[in-house]
Amino acid sequence: MSISEQTLANAIRVLAMDAVQAANSGHPGMPMGMADVATVLFRDFLKFDASAPHWADRDRFVLSAGHGSMLIYALLHLSGYARPTIEDIRNFRQLHSPCAGHPENFELPGVECTTGPLGQGLAMAVGMAMAERHLNGVFGDELVDHRTWVIAGDGCLMEGINHEAIGLAGHLQLGRLNVLWDDNRITIDGDVSMSSSEDIKARYVATGWHVVSCDGHDFADIRRALAEAAADPRPSLVACRTIIGKGAPNKQGGHSVHGSPLGGDEIAAARAELGWAYAPFEIPADIKAEWEKAGERGDAARADWEARLAASANKAEFERRMAGELPTGDLGLKGYIDGLMADPKKVATRKASEMALEVLTAAVPEMVGGSADLTGSNNTKTKATAPFGPDSYDGRYVYYGIREFGMSAAMNGMALHGGIIPYGGTFLVFSDYCRNAIRMSAIQRQRVVYVLTHDSIGLGEDGPTHQPIEHVMSMRMIPNLEVFRPADVIETAECWELALRNENTPSVLALTRQNLPQLRTEAAENRCARGAYTLFSSEEDRKVVIVATGSEVEIAMQVALNLETHGIGADVVSMPSWSRFMAQPETYRDEILPHHVLRVSIEAGTTFGWEAITGINGLRFGIDTFGASAPIEALYDHFGLTAEKITPQIVAALND
Repeated sequence: MSISEQTLANAIRVLAMDAVQAANSGHPGMPMGMADVATVLFRDFLKFDASAPHWADRDRFVLSAGHGSMLIYALLHLSGYARPTIEDIRNFRQLHSPCAGHPENFELPGVECTTGPLGQGLAMAVGMAMAERHLNGVFGDELVDHRTWVIAGDGCLMEGINHEAIGLAGHLQLGRLNVLWDDNRITIDGDVSMSSSEDIKARYVATGWHVVSCDGHDFADIRRALAEAAADPRPSLVACRTIIGKGAPNKQGGHSVHGSPLGGDEIAAARAELGWAYAPFEIPADIKAEWEKAGERGDAARADWEARLAASANKAEFERRMAGELPTGDLGLKGYIDGLMADPKKVATRKASEMALEVLTAAVPEMVGGSADLTGSNNTKTKATAPFGPDSYDGRYVYYGIREFGMSAAMNGMALHGGIIPYGGTFLVFSDYCRNAIRMSAIQRQRVVYVLTHDSIGLGEDGPTHQPIEHVMSMRMIPNLEVFRPADVIETAECWELALRNENTPSVLALTRQNLPQLRTEAAENRCARGAYTLFSSEEDRKVVIVATGSEVEIAMQVALNLETHGIGADVVSMPSWSRFMAQPETYRDEILPHHVLRVSIEAGTTFGWEAITGINGLRFGIDTFGASAPIEALYDHFGLTAEKITPQIVAALND
């Protein structure tokens, strides 16, 4: 006796409501409402092999509406992935369970990205679709030919990032991207009509998308709409009209089913409504076996692809990129740095970044760059990076437009897809626009590089709206994010190398607008690799250690020389990476920052947090107000960040 599609979909529904009930926490409504759509997608359209979840040419499936996480956990379990097991699902939302409250990319194969912050899953899927097209442009159909499928809810489509993401996808004509909209017309507060009256379909059409609608509970109609979406050369939105919590007879269709367990009585009523006569978490063998056919359906396609890969002249390069392995050697930096030692350069670190990128993008072909409409200011484009677009998907430079948040999320998607190391630029002050995506880079352990220029009051006349004060320190607060603030052209190259070698950690490069002198003229190992190092050693008896970052290292050097004329020995420590320094052995940290001397910090930003370096009794020179509009020299003098104003305060502190 064959198993009906309805029965297969109901297996998703019961697992969702049972797991949420057992956890006494979660969101049963969306998985129950989208169970029919997901069943058609996984059984008829999604290219995957449950026995080989990391197959490079698999379709990517993104559950952007991550609160409905039991949908993907049920799908993975039913279709034959090794995990989650039924025991994992029983432990939904419990400590150490891979079935976390929202899907996390590193917990389960088959979960392509961490989702939950609404809209970002869809925006990351745009990046995945960009990665697929780029790698297809490089390696051809024989190795790269897959789609990206997304399930998104009303919240994903309302969030501002959605506007950025779909505009970019439409402009880039990402026809392999298909978004299935759970059009249940319910939010947490109640009916969508309480808060929104926009014509979402018209908005997508206006941005260059193909739009099709279907009854989300009619299997034939779902199949028709998904086939139409797959066939259209434009990115597609499939509006799936659904009933939230479908199957729960007394609660379906209302907002109360969105984010709360159904309760024992309603679950019993739902079982009766669905004709499901089995105990909680029990999936009959015949239903499970029928579901597992979906997970086996891609086996032949995978085998064919593996044969093509084995015969391809590009096999080694493709596998290297997809494994995230950098080319062997020094990436061209040794000769570049040797040249700088012989011929020092006084340049802004944003320019120093461009100079390093010219070398690195030539040596590392998987680097794909871009800028949020600030290419000429961020200095992110190089000779090796031709534009990426519908006429040249093999290009390596993305003109993101004024879409900082969308850019950052797309870069996450590219990194998650594999085969690409993305980097993108904007002003440091605009990191506020994309902070949550930067945080998601860190949560997901992805190698994404953020080039954030104009990093202080040093940008000058544009004034306080554009002058970062709290931003560098606020970036340092994000776990698993390495923040580099290099002091000169040498440190910038060294920090770029470290960022590229951070396989599981995103990086921020905070870079200046103003020119800075090259402070190092003797070749050595990568000194930034320890996070901080002694740049200048005192000639007099050491009484002070001055710690500075970025553009203020030059000031610290002048202060140290001034102190030496007073007979006061002062070391200068450049600290391009706080987190890297804090990870060093205690002996090293004590060596360059001894406790028996006065410790002083200089950074053109908030002094908040610098107590960790200077101690409570140290001195901290910075800015704890907003900036001002004036030329650079006037600003540094006004805020007391000059050697002439800092030196006497250190002398006074030593004499107290």
